[in-house]
Amino acid sequence: MSEALQGIVVLDLAGYLAGPYGSALLGDVGADVIKIEPPGGDAVRQYPSTLAGDNRTFLGANRNKRSIVLNLKNPEGLAAFYRLVEQADVVVHNFRPSVPKRLGIDYEKLRSLRPDLIYCSLTGYGDSENGPLRDHPGYDTMLQCFTGIAAMQGETEQPQILNGSIVDYFTSSFVAIHILSALVHRLRTGEGQHVRPSLLRSAIALQAGQFIWADSEPRNVERWWGASYSGIYPTKEGHLYLQATTPAFWRSLCEFLGFPELLEDPRFDTLTKRAALREEIKPLIREGLKKHTAHEWEELMLGKVPCIAVRTIDEMFDHPQVLAEGLVVEHESPKVGKYKSMGKAIKMGVGDRPTTRAPMLGEHTDEVLARLGFSEGEIAALRANGAAA
Repeated sequence: MSEALQGIVVLDLAGYLAGPYGSALLGDVGADVIKIEPPGGDAVRQYPSTLAGDNRTFLGANRNKRSIVLNLKNPEGLAAFYRLVEQADVVVHNFRPSVPKRLGIDYEKLRSLRPDLIYCSLTGYGDSENGPLRDHPGYDTMLQCFTGIAAMQGETEQPQILNGSIVDYFTSSFVAIHILSALVHRLRTGEGQHVRPSLLRSAIALQAGQFIWADSEPRNVERWWGASYSGIYPTKEGHLYLQATTPAFWRSLCEFLGFPELLEDPRFDTLTKRAALREEIKPLIREGLKKHTAHEWEELMLGKVPCIAVRTIDEMFDHPQVLAEGLVVEHESPKVGKYKSMGKAIKMGVGDRPTTRAPMLGEHTDEVLARLGFSEGEIAALRANGAAA
């Protein structure tokens, strides 16, 4: 059974995280993703990492790809890229808006080579001509600070960065959705197009439930309904997150923790009332949770109260639920040796090939160029003049 994007060729010029992982998601559903790296490679390859021999982020964000090295600032390298574009379906990059035209890889130029091309330009803040931040560098943490995410974290007035590159990873999904939508449009009409995801658009979308401002309220109204008794609590050993907001879950929580009298108290008979009296409820929860460990509470409350023991990411490698979902696979790298990594992020009903490991820099240059019609002599000449590696 063929995969959804089998036969679709994606040229991935993007670096860092959001763009590359978006292309990896397309690879999850069968796209042939060719990562085109500059001499020296994607900058993330050089980032500090606790993994000996390679960069952990690069390995995680670049599965399902082949790597070739082309120097787009070299005329021969750029000409080789143009030949690749003629046989590709999608081009993805994350250059700032002023860069593509300077490199000769803007949409108008590439569309002249492949009229039905899907051209995806990921930016930090969008590429509108009148946007004052149009060409400003944009990184995950910067967008968290710019859009209010950092200001919303924690319980103090000190803004906090949410670790884990949440904006980048969410943007990756938007990259894939933009491209998939454009491919469906092309299937129906034969037309290619230029799609424009941005970190800004994604960071605002992450807060769609808070990004509401009615005429009848002040601008700085409290938008995050986090002022309740839901949260992380210490237990006999470890921490437990719980959230008991429905009447049935609230009843179960009171019974488990030993304060059933609250069930008959009209002061606590609605969620709104309980949220207002959260400072009375929290100490009761803390005291009740001292009886068991976090993992014991999780087992006791399973299916009855929304709760989960707080774990670290390394515990996911052998958790039975994660394994049951096929989310852990094993690869072998020339630099790292055997390593465990994430399986497919997209779970389809038909078509299922294994994921492949992230490529070594330039590992597939000869293979990809030869398959796309370059002769051995042409490839050797590209290498000799520094246009390819």
